[in-house]
Amino acid sequence: MGEKYQTLSELNLEGRFLGFVGDEVKFKYLRLAIPAGNLQVKVPKDLRSALRSSLIPGEQIRVDGISQLNQRTGKIKFKAFRVKSTGVCPIENLPSQTKAKIMVCQKSGCMKRGGKGLVSELEKTLCDRGLIDKVTIEHTGCQKRCSSAPNCVVRIGKKQYKKLHPEAIASLLENHLT
Repeated sequence: MGEKYQTLSELNLEGRFLGFVGDEVKFKYLRLAIPAGNLQVKVPKDLRSALRSSLIPGEQIRVDGISQLNQRTGKIKFKAFRVKSTGVCPIENLPSQTKAKIMVCQKSGCMKRGGKGLVSELEKTLCDRGLIDKVTIEHTGCQKRCSSAPNCVVRIGKKQYKKLHPEAIASLLENHLT
């Protein structure tokens, strides 16, 4: 990180744990809902495995850490050194069902064959139909199906769907999520 980051202050945040950012195995950040909005807080490697098994989305947590300013871009970054559960929030605040996940390959072969357009078209279609908050779009590595690029997999619960057009994906999600 070097000299481009300047430590601003220590932070003690309390809020609702929304989930991890990244795939389920290798996440770096956790999402925290506080009254001012949602934050991403970087979690040190030594805490990640313990948090993965102990935190439940919707749970109230306390995060102790530091905030750092990137002097070049002016962005503030949050780093945790301790995360502690303060109790579970009421059941009505928990999500009613699990989100659907769309995994889109971001390797060069898929990107050259329309991967960028696929992601933007997916986002536009889901937004038009009001499904963007019920779906997570995740960028993945190679899905080992390069001959049918661009590749994406739609996962709803335990079911997976492959080789779908964005309109078909939106229709499928509407049927399952509404």
